[in-house]
Amino acid sequence: MGYGAIELLYRGRTHWTMVLAGGICFVIISKIADKYKKKRLVFKASLCALGITCVEFAFGVLFNLILKLNVWDYSASPLNFLGQICPAYTLLWGILSCAVIPLAEYVNKRLCN
Repeated sequence: MGYGAIELLYRGRTHWTMVLAGGICFVIISKIADKYKKKRLVFKASLCALGITCVEFAFGVLFNLILKLNVWDYSASPLNFLGQICPAYTLLWGILSCAVIPLAEYVNKRLCN
């Protein structure tokens, strides 16, 4: 739900698939936060950015290219790949991960210990 809310604030709209993608991304962030507890935040955020970019690419291929839902299109962004991912958003996912990782660590600590 958090990702959908961020998208509503940023673009003024979202799509139901983004809520699903956001949930998957939170699970990835949570797993990275748990596995690399002792690592620096920048390291964990970098892994999260790569994981989120992979989810974004998979969702983009499925929902934008195959199903033609046109949820987003990064074709105008520099260095985009198939209009589905681009370095600028990978950087943004890393920055956002810096805020979400502590939440994931808290949730992991409360639910898993």
